[in-house]
Amino acid sequence: MTEKDLYFDWAATSPADEDILKDALNAAQECWGNPSSAHSTGKKARALLEEARKRAADALGVDSGHVYFTSGGTESNQIPLLSVMTKPAAGTVLVSAVEHPAVREQAMAMRHCGWKVAVIPSDKNGIITPDAVISSLTKDTMIVCVMAVNNETGAIQPVHEIADALTEACAGGRRPKLHVDCVQAAGKIRLDIARKGIDSAAFSAHKICGPRGIGILYSKDSPEPFLRGGGQEKGVRSGTENVFGAVAFSKCLERYHNKDEMMENQRARTERFLSLLATLKGCTVVPESRLENPGLYSPFIVQAGFDKIPGNVMVRAMDARGICISTGSACSTRKNVRPVLEAMGVSAQVRESAVRFSFGPGTTQEAMDALFDAVRGVCAEFNGGRRG
Repeated sequence: MTEKDLYFDWAATSPADEDILKDALNAAQECWGNPSSAHSTGKKARALLEEARKRAADALGVDSGHVYFTSGGTESNQIPLLSVMTKPAAGTVLVSAVEHPAVREQAMAMRHCGWKVAVIPSDKNGIITPDAVISSLTKDTMIVCVMAVNNETGAIQPVHEIADALTEACAGGRRPKLHVDCVQAAGKIRLDIARKGIDSAAFSAHKICGPRGIGILYSKDSPEPFLRGGGQEKGVRSGTENVFGAVAFSKCLERYHNKDEMMENQRARTERFLSLLATLKGCTVVPESRLENPGLYSPFIVQAGFDKIPGNVMVRAMDARGICISTGSACSTRKNVRPVLEAMGVSAQVRESAVRFSFGPGTTQEAMDALFDAVRGVCAEFNGGRRG
């Protein structure tokens, strides 16, 4: 098997779809003008950009007028947060306890500007319930941030139910915006962001076989830009547009997003993998309830801890066998902290040993079997292998 076959860190970044990238590069080379230029060369580039916007919107099931191209998932997550800072008075930002650092850290930075930040607690399964959101609401809450799929545990958050609960709780009054980080959801769960109650959503191309440096912000209403410049993307995201990235991302969404057969095939492979992990002595699936409720989690992400094997040791041992995994979010790896697992009440021992296995469209059953064999081999070196 090749290096790509034995790559199980898709949640950090995915191998690019070479055909799509080549096609997008050729198109961008043919239409190389600045999309904001008024001459014919610029208009060709503008047409290509808008064609990509329409393709992406169709794949996401939304109107193209609500799709904005950005530099990636981080920016797409932060524009809605920064937009509320243009309001005349500071209020409260509600952020779930299991959010990605792109949301969590930006919200915390807003405190320096007079904003209050409240954290919505997670249950032990890594789920943010509608009741937890409503219980955390304050009268001055301006925006609520709950991700669609957790990047460490794969927990699928009930964002539709949360949207309905917010609408009901705020009936007759001002309703805060609901922003959803969909970076780990695109292509991995069936997703309906056009559903009533979701005000904005973030996407990143390099998580779904596209290039780095391009993202999408879906926004039902035009956000008020906090950062200003040339006025591109209808003023929401200034800066010369990444036409190549937009074309590539739109084609990746078209090819991989909301594909039921692909998702169900991976679910079968992942459930087999989980059942095998359960046979290993000292293995703890995080959360343990996932073994009984697999449907609550994306089949593309699995978190597990291995007794007496620190996570960074497991990563190195697997790498020595030619297999790539991680200890969690690539953005948090160097900080050696696990706030998501802490929020779930996971013990310090399991947090220290936990690693993440993540998969994608290129993952095969043969590769999954090789992954388990390698994990079993490492466990045998440390604690004797299978359960007695």
